[in-house]
This record gives sequence, structure tokens and C-alpha cells, in this order.
Amino acid sequence: MERKELKNAVEAVIFACGTPVETDRIAQALETDRSAVADVCEELRQEYEQAHRGIRLVRLNESYQFCTAEEYAGVIRTVMDLRRNTPLSQAAAEVLAVIAYNQPVTKAFIEQVRGVDCSGVVSSLVARQLIEEKGRLELPGRPLVYGTTEHFLRCFRISSLDELPPLPNDEESEESEESRQSDEDNQGQVN
Repeated sequence: MERKELKNAVEAVIFACGTPVETDRIAQALETDRSAVADVCEELRQEYEQAHRGIRLVRLNESYQFCTAEEYAGVIRTVMDLRRNTPLSQAAAEVLAVIAYNQPVTKAFIEQVRGVDCSGVVSSLVARQLIEEKGRLELPGRPLVYGTTEHFLRCFRISSLDELPPLPNDEESEESEESRQSDEDNQGQVN
């Protein structure tokens, strides 16, 4: 298949799917090499981004999907009469961070890290499709394990979990805690 024809076919497949489609699946359907499909997808992604069009091609791990450009979100909401999603609560953000950085994890692990029951928060994150069940552990009771979804990647505008900001190391955490404590002590002396 000629490069232009491959590019058009890949674009059509991704558009028609409407959901993220893996490059391997596209390559298999088009009976071509996976690396050629990945190259074409990346080329298309850059073209859409540089053209400042109303839609973008986004990469989500090894999948691609067409999405609307962020700057038109308000207009789209008005036309489709969509309500703005409510922001995540502090508890939901904390649970999501624990899952994103440690996945796959059990609810018990999340609760151990946070020190409080997380059943409601986990259920709400599953309902928002930010996390999903990834299977069960081979332990007594066979607890569920959770991980993030492609919707999570899309919402946080990252292509893969590798793009998450690094966690501070223990030394930095201790230094910032000591600095905060020193500032509080100094304020106490000034007052």
C-alpha cells in the first residue's frame, strides 16, 4: 500500500472507531507493518496539531483517537447542552494519585495509604471511567485490583503514565516538612 493511501486508510479507521484504537489492530486490519502505522499515526497527529483545526488526533499509550480541540469545549457544551463535569474532590484526587502511581492496587492498599475508607471514592472514580477493575489478586478473598483508564490519560492530557510528574523523594519530603516546621516555629516567635 502506498504511503498516501495508508495514511488515508489509517485516518478513516481511527475516525470510524470513535474510541481509542491500537496501532497493532490497525496494522492487522490493513495487513501492513505496525511501525508503518505508528509512523503514519504520529505524522497525522502532528499535522492536525499544526493545522490548528477543530479536532486533534491524540495518542493514548499505544492507541490513537480523534478528539475535539480543547479551545472549542465551551461551544460544544452549548450545542450539545452538556453540563460541565464537577471537579474531583480532594479525596478523589488523592485516591486517583495513589492508583496512578502504584497500579494495579487493591482498595485495601489505597485505604492503608490514606488511612480512611475509600469505597465511595473508588466507586465514583469507576463511574467517571477514570479507573477500572484490572483483575483479581491470587490471595484469600481474591481482592479486585484497580488501574487507570485511557479516559484518565485523555482527561489529564497525557499520552502514557510515563508522563506523570515524578513523586518527591523521601529526602525532599523530609526537608520540606522541616522547612514548614521551622517557618511555623519562627512565626510563633514573632507573634
